[in-house]
Amino acid sequence: MSAINRRLLLAAGLALGTALASPAFAADNKVTIGFQTGVDPAKVAQAAGDYEKATGWTIEWRKFDSGADVITAIASGDVQIGYVGSSPLAAAASRQLPIETIFVAALLGDSEELVVRDGIKDPKDLVGKKIGTPFVSTSHYSLLAALKHWDIDPKSVQVLNLRPPELAAAFERGDIDGGYVWDPALGKLKEKGKVLVSSADVAKWGAPTFDAWIASTDFAKAHPDVVTAFVKVTGQSYKAYRDNPDAWTATSDQAKAIARLTGSKPEDVPGLLKSNVWPLLAEQSSPELLGGASVKAIADTAAFLAEQKKIPAVLPDYSAYVNKTYAAQALTKLSSQ
Repeated sequence: MSAINRRLLLAAGLALGTALASPAFAADNKVTIGFQTGVDPAKVAQAAGDYEKATGWTIEWRKFDSGADVITAIASGDVQIGYVGSSPLAAAASRQLPIETIFVAALLGDSEELVVRDGIKDPKDLVGKKIGTPFVSTSHYSLLAALKHWDIDPKSVQVLNLRPPELAAAFERGDIDGGYVWDPALGKLKEKGKVLVSSADVAKWGAPTFDAWIASTDFAKAHPDVVTAFVKVTGQSYKAYRDNPDAWTATSDQAKAIARLTGSKPEDVPGLLKSNVWPLLAEQSSPELLGGASVKAIADTAAFLAEQKKIPAVLPDYSAYVNKTYAAQALTKLSSQ
């Protein structure tokens, strides 16, 4: 059994055993939020303390290297809201963990890429090579989808389960021939390698990926006002960027704030922001995102993961794992201001 499957099974056991019993956060108005190092507009609000101001709660921001680790933390009750990719989300939902998607954080494009050494000229050159990626992440899903598109047997490639920092270090040492990952590890790989394919390419081949904010179902039901406020601040951050993306230059306060939280270089932030699509609140609550489209995307991802034997089975319906209520309420609150 792979390490990722052990972690997800542990998460399932924790969730079923404890039913995500409400811990001390209910009494002391404290919530723990798990974030990752990807570049996104809401990191500015995080750095400025806007989420604390909007919710009135104390927030412990906890950094994670992978969505699978976020899922495990939420299932254990250690984290109440977390940032994950569509692949670990689909895996967790397939195991019926009590979670729900509250905000589509990004429609992924060039922010996740497969970087290889110069000796790899063609996809067929991947056969026999060592390629690192965090298992059951969106990058892992995109890598497997790319191999399928190229008609390359995944078993003919040594795909290694490496977290982003480990992956970057392994590539630097020459231990692996490439990696599919996101920033800041992606930027480090690109210093010595070349991009073979991006998630934007893979999306065109029929395997789109996205990032999402999820919440434990019990926490969301107990504190819908906190979740709505969280979604509202995130949506406002996205609007601030999309209203004037050219203002978010390498020397801007926004880029510097994002760089401090993610470990990316400020000069890389503008390009990374432009590499994804950042959906606004009006788009979030539409059928195109937190409606039928996102449910279908999760189901399609789950089907692919089951085909690759990364999860045991696919559910008949994933609609219970998507909730657009908070986005709709946040939009209403903004409209009434």
